[in-house]
This record gives sequence, structure tokens and C-alpha cells, in this order.
Amino acid sequence: MKLRYAMVCSSNQNRSMEAHSLLKREGFDVASYGTGQHVKLPGPSIREPNVYDFGTPYKHMFDDLRRKDIEFLSFNSRYKRNGILPMLKRNLSVKLAPQRWQENSADGPFDVVLTFEEKVFDLVLEDLQNRDQVLLKPVLVINLEVKDNHEEAAVGGRQALILCQELEATENWEETIDDIINNFEKQHRRKLLYNISFY
Repeated sequence: MKLRYAMVCSSNQNRSMEAHSLLKREGFDVASYGTGQHVKLPGPSIREPNVYDFGTPYKHMFDDLRRKDIEFLSFNSRYKRNGILPMLKRNLSVKLAPQRWQENSADGPFDVVLTFEEKVFDLVLEDLQNRDQVLLKPVLVINLEVKDNHEEAAVGGRQALILCQELEATENWEETIDDIINNFEKQHRRKLLYNISFY
């Protein structure tokens, strides 16, 4: 593969990791990140999420939530039933821990950054514009809006793979990006946002 990809959502848990997992399996040079202040996973109620720091290993989160299931709901495994434990199991097979986009500059430049929420798209662009742009290397930032649930993440991950395969197949994405985006939007009936920034 000739391009380097970053998948970005809010917590580097569901949408970005689904896409990261699929692209990695297909041999892409891919990394993933979140843009939030903390990693948030569903908790006992909307007002009580499970909150972790970026860098906390997925295995630690998995063990913590499995322990909470045993302590509080031995008759009914909440985190297994709502898909959180299987998601974390997938994540720990892809990489060690969630990473924060704003702290990734040491990872080097990417050719394509794919976000899954407009707010995340805006934060990535803002961060790129605030960095020292010394390389003057273009980076394509695309937003594919995906609801943050397991079913939509699976669909969004497959569509991210298709989009990245299209980008990989072109000789020069800078010359063909409008056609790639238009064809993708027609084929999948999804509106994409995109912008070009620089490293």
C-alpha cells in the first residue's frame, strides 16, 4: 500500500477501531485515534459513563467492565449484552490502547485522515492548522458520518475500506478526489465532507 491512513472518532473505541481493524486485515498502513478529552464507554446510565484516560490499555478496560458485570449484575451481563466487551476484545487484538489525535504528532504524517463525525472532522482540521506546517505535505481529511453504535460502525467500517481502496487505486488522489468523492456519494448515498490540509 502506498498511502498512510488514520481513522479518527471521539474515543478511539468503536467507529475508528472498526475501520482500523478492517483496513489492517487488508494490509493497509493504518493507525487510529480519538479526539475527546477522555475515553468514554456506556455505563449504568447516560449520566454515568465509564471514563478512562487515553493510553489506558483496552485489556484494562475489558477486565474492569467484566469485573463490574460480575459484581453488580451476575444474573445479566450488561457489558457483554450491549456489545462493549466484544468490542474491547476486538480492539485489544488491533493495538494496545486508545490514542489521542492531538498527541500523535510523533507518529509522522498521514496521507489520508478519515473521521466519522463532523465535530471530530472539525477538531482534526483545527489541530492540523495549529501545527507547524514545515513539510508542506498535503493530507486529505474526509468525514464519513457514522452513528456511534455497533451496527452503524460495521457498515461505516466497510464503507471506509471501500473509500480507501478507491484512493489507493488512483495514481494521484489530488487530481481525482472530486470524482472519487462524487462516485462514492452516489454509490453509497452518503454525503462526505472533505478538505485538504498540510503537514
